[in-house]
Amino acid sequence: MILWLNPFSGISGDMFLGALLDLGAPVDEVREAVAATGLTGWQLDVEQVSRGALTAARARVRVTDTATERSAAALLEMVGRARPTPVAALATRAVRAIADVEGRLHGVPVADVHLHEIGGTDTVVDTVGVAAALHLLGVREVHCGPLAIGAGTISGSHGVLPLPAPATAALLAAAEAPIEPSDAAGETVTPTGAALLLAAGARFGPVPAMTLGGVGYGAGGRDVPGRPNVLQALLGRGAEAGTAAPMVLLETNVDDVTGETLGHLLDGLLAAGAADAWITPIVMKKSRPAHTVHVLVAPDRVVESERLVLAETGSLGMRRSPVDRLALPRRTSTVEVDGHPIRMKWGPWGGKPEHDDVAAAARALGVPLREMAERARRAAGSVTPSPDDDLDLRR
Repeated sequence: MILWLNPFSGISGDMFLGALLDLGAPVDEVREAVAATGLTGWQLDVEQVSRGALTAARARVRVTDTATERSAAALLEMVGRARPTPVAALATRAVRAIADVEGRLHGVPVADVHLHEIGGTDTVVDTVGVAAALHLLGVREVHCGPLAIGAGTISGSHGVLPLPAPATAALLAAAEAPIEPSDAAGETVTPTGAALLLAAGARFGPVPAMTLGGVGYGAGGRDVPGRPNVLQALLGRGAEAGTAAPMVLLETNVDDVTGETLGHLLDGLLAAGAADAWITPIVMKKSRPAHTVHVLVAPDRVVESERLVLAETGSLGMRRSPVDRLALPRRTSTVEVDGHPIRMKWGPWGGKPEHDDVAAAARALGVPLREMAERARRAAGSVTPSPDDDLDLRR
């Protein structure tokens, strides 16, 4: 699915989360993803509020935790425990981006950075919550219009600062985000909102071609006179389900890397946002057994993926090849089997249960994995391609 955000009144973590919940992301499953981090002393509620002439979903985080701040390292450890892995990966990228810019701005190592916003609780709930909601909605691409930037100053733990806040400005610069002036006074784009756009690999520009399937509105905390303080989100399917997307294939040959290291590398690449990663055995010169590392990534993930491969393997170079990837439409639903939620991944010609969910349920119930998968398939029922899933696979 494709998500387009219209931040005509700005964007924050709670506005982003509220818009996704308004689009239909199940709030109970979002809460479960946050709970998996081990964070305590929080409560996530969603309520319908009025902002100007519009009704929008307000994602409200209530905090009972007494901690006033947490180190970035502690927050990274927390969000890294979120499940499934893609949720943890996106949330980790967002928190790390905030920590990196805070460290640069204040001249301290990232390990010494502390986040002050309600002890970092808001940061964990917003980043993991948005990552989980994107995953549950099956979002594969995030697009965004120009961001409205308010004028003036803001007071915080570091005193009075100009708007956009220095951390926000640095994150928007890293994302190469287009900005425009807003007639609203005060902060309209927060560091968390900017970091989530960067972590999600948002592409900036007008509405992409798609078949619109849903519209959501996420409310900000203030009710601004003359302008609805909401984030508009449009969710849809690519206009042509069978079109090919430009990707990059990265490859390198290694003959002195252990199998354990290669397995660790694959996990890291997928967690960092690679579309796919795999290893093939080869024979190199002098008949040495070796392996080729293959990584399929979007163009904006090339540098990060190359850095990871080179650092883990010690290889001295990589090959880049532009490729087209055919991406068929897909969606995600959830079924309950003997009290255990299991996600189903659907394509035009059928669906299959998510392995991690099946394995967790099988362990809890003490049944074989194969039997648990079959129970999930029976619970989901059989499907056939709907008329709007007709595919034109021609290039």
